[in-house]
Amino acid sequence: MISNISKRYARAFFEIASQEKQLERYYKELKQFASIIDGDKALRDFLANPVFEQGAKKEVVEKIIGKMKLSGMTVNFLKLLVDKKRIELLSDIESCYRQLMDEALKKVIVNLRTAFDLSRDMQNYISSRLEKVTGRQVEMTVEKDPTLLGGIVIGVGDTLYDGSIRNQLNNMRNLLGEAR
Repeated sequence: MISNISKRYARAFFEIASQEKQLERYYKELKQFASIIDGDKALRDFLANPVFEQGAKKEVVEKIIGKMKLSGMTVNFLKLLVDKKRIELLSDIESCYRQLMDEALKKVIVNLRTAFDLSRDMQNYISSRLEKVTGRQVEMTVEKDPTLLGGIVIGVGDTLYDGSIRNQLNNMRNLLGEAR
């Protein structure tokens, strides 16, 4: 569960990005830095551990920043997170920021799972239909999942549409179990 603190930091950074018309750029930078931290357990543990001094944490973060091409605003935001002892919330802040950005840009993230490979034409068809239904630009990821047996499962935001054969068989099994 994402804390209110994470939401406040995300909203503050989002407001600045919005004013500067850099929503996607700042998100990419935030995500790039967050992925470095998320990808290194030792680094993540170091930054989250209150035993280590803030100066040491800031020094490590500045070294990482020095090897990246980040805007001054993102750099300042990351340093602020270290100063305020909130850097361990970066992953949650990034998620909140993404939600705010998608809402502002009228985008929706769609996860599509299917038991078989979909042609590019079929993916485009599904994407265009979802854009009509949601009224938003669709950013779709497609994943092959043979355990579905057939059909597709579409996740649009928090809503799941399960048209898989596995789900239909489970529903039939439940119905038959109730009929006994």
